[in-house]
Amino acid sequence: MGFGTAGEVVRAGTWQGEAVARVVLDYEGRFLRRKRLAVEGGGDVLVDLPQTVSLEPGDGLRVEAGVIEVAAAAEPLLRIKGNLVRLAWHIGNRHTPCEVAGDHLLIRADHVLANMLAHLGAEVEAIDAPFRPEGGAYGHGRTHGHSHGPEEQSRGHEHDHEHEHRHGH
Repeated sequence: MGFGTAGEVVRAGTWQGEAVARVVLDYEGRFLRRKRLAVEGGGDVLVDLPQTVSLEPGDGLRVEAGVIEVAAAAEPLLRIKGNLVRLAWHIGNRHTPCEVAGDHLLIRADHVLANMLAHLGAEVEAIDAPFRPEGGAYGHGRTHGHSHGPEEQSRGHEHDHEHEHRHGH
């Protein structure tokens, strides 16, 4: 069964009622603009959004029949325990998406980062789980690139000023 075209995202907590279907997407799959997605139980939906968005678990895609719920798929991750402040600094310094939980951090499985973190004294465990990393500091979603948030983007803000980027890698 085809669900037609979804041209609008409905953010988690803003839509009511039952979803007409569900799509299960990993972290990379939840970053999209135009793509045909398989729906649980069979069928598909064409997502055709005006701009690329980062979907979060619980968000919905509006179709003629209602809302298709977005869920996070389990994917290979590393659960990291230890001195979380220090470990989070090293993860962030490598611009790696990270989910912050009460007693651990989660990052996507990466053997190079696993070795680095182990050498820093972390307990590193490979798991499969949904990945919901922290969003960007300037607004909802991912931090691909350097923007100043939706307010400046909507005013047509361009980079007409200097930024000094120093990263000690």
